[in-house]
Amino acid sequence: MPDLARLRAKRLFLLDLDGTLYLDERLFDGAADFLRAIRSRGGTYRFLTNNSSRGAESYVEKLRRLGVEAETSDFLTSVDALIAHLHAQGMAEKLLYVCGTQSMKRQLTQAGLRLTDDRDAAVDALVMGFDTELTFQKLEDACILLNRGADYLATNPDWVCPTWYGFVPDCGSVCEMLFRATGRRPYVIGKPRPDMARLAMARGGFSAEETVLLGDRLYTDIACGVNAGIDTALVLSGETKEADLAGSAVQPTFVLGSVADYLSILQE
Repeated sequence: MPDLARLRAKRLFLLDLDGTLYLDERLFDGAADFLRAIRSRGGTYRFLTNNSSRGAESYVEKLRRLGVEAETSDFLTSVDALIAHLHAQGMAEKLLYVCGTQSMKRQLTQAGLRLTDDRDAAVDALVMGFDTELTFQKLEDACILLNRGADYLATNPDWVCPTWYGFVPDCGSVCEMLFRATGRRPYVIGKPRPDMARLAMARGGFSAEETVLLGDRLYTDIACGVNAGIDTALVLSGETKEADLAGSAVQPTFVLGSVADYLSILQE
């Protein structure tokens, strides 16, 4: 099957958000039409995001503000994957210290998990997220807990989060800082692990052959798709530049300038 026909035949589209569909408050050209084209052809899309700083409701509000209708059921976040992992590993009763936003903590609490802000409590595990409310006190507490031997999990390994003015440190950068201080590295839950992609396929009843993952990062988005055994499409509208491909062990199935290029393929 020719490559373009292979892309047109996809039925489940797993989509990154930042750098793929929008940047900060700017929806990329063709993004809204791309989403409409998927559904008009009988396809399904799910937004997969490593950003643990806010819940699906916040993303629904943002997309609607940008002119895209969305429902919470359209999203799978790294916090969703974290919750599934914790329950699967029998950690529902463990006491967690979370370096994350209040939004992330609410999601974990609503899922029946036990949280504390007290580093002197009998903490079983430290959980790191993309914490836009990060303080030095949290970093100090994290170091103390890691030095005590607490289990260590992180929602995602992203080095940076894109903004309109450039990039800011994401969860991966903070974890690297903690590694320099403690020698500990976390068990990472979100992309590049295949959990979110596999969960989306299982919930929708789609096969790997029917699925494609679109994203702007080789080491998270594209690696997630590769690890899940599905086709991937790298878009060059975000963090990754074409020159980065030459030195990368992770390679996408397809390379596109943006989602507008995929729209053109669907419309042919």
